[in-house]
Amino acid sequence: MQIGIFAKTFARSRLEDTLDAIKAHGLSCVQFNMSCAGLSPMPDQIDPGVAEHIRHAMATRGMTMAAISGTFNMIDPDRRSRQEGLRRLGVLASVCPRLDTSVITLCTGTRDPENMWRYHPDNNSPQAWEDLIASMDEALRIAEQNDVMLAFEPEVANVVDSPAKGRRLLDEMQSPRLKVVIDGANLFHAGELPRMHEVLEEAFRLLGEDIVIAHAKDLSHDGEAGREAAGTGVLDYDDYLRLLRASGFDGPLILHSLSESQVPQCVAFLRRKLEHQESAGLC
Repeated sequence: MQIGIFAKTFARSRLEDTLDAIKAHGLSCVQFNMSCAGLSPMPDQIDPGVAEHIRHAMATRGMTMAAISGTFNMIDPDRRSRQEGLRRLGVLASVCPRLDTSVITLCTGTRDPENMWRYHPDNNSPQAWEDLIASMDEALRIAEQNDVMLAFEPEVANVVDSPAKGRRLLDEMQSPRLKVVIDGANLFHAGELPRMHEVLEEAFRLLGEDIVIAHAKDLSHDGEAGREAAGTGVLDYDDYLRLLRASGFDGPLILHSLSESQVPQCVAFLRRKLEHQESAGLC
């Protein structure tokens, strides 16, 4: 596994300065966000020259873009907002070849009209699922046209709030272009922390073969997605990384939900855990 980081962890006015800050921590793999290039995360349009500039800046530093964030609310209660999100997804997908990346990360969304990461009781309605399927169908059409993969993340506040629903989505869409971002800190509904091992095992049993990116952060309590830096909460990282390895995953392990000042300790934490697995013959 290769340790990487959300590029937007580092707040700099110039893309080059952001990338240099990442490299200074011994990291060369990022999940990119267009805000790092001075644009909105989901731009209305992207000049091809900007995309070429990003690729050149990364290539000259020996860096890779594991994925680019393309999150919008796929079940927004406002249909026009969903349509605009899909249009902008198309804009982003069209420049992925120039960015030298082939994975766009998604948010399956919520009925909350203001925050796509906030739980809403209507997420469990049949209509919410129908809207997700409709949005995902169009998103996959865009992915096919632009030769990219889409990766969604099961998250307790979203319509896909469990590994079981993630499996259901994969089975219903039946597309080789639909994959999974796994985040062990996002899977625990209220009261489930005492069952941590069982919840993690179920996630990898149902989704393991479809994981293309793993996130590394932490949680202090269940009932909502974790927002703590890796190694500062209660997630059993030995179990999480063991299950990642056992699933056959050997891709990018992306740090996020951390401040810039926490980067050294979090990178060191992950390296220790990975080295321990290797020395113990767990990889």
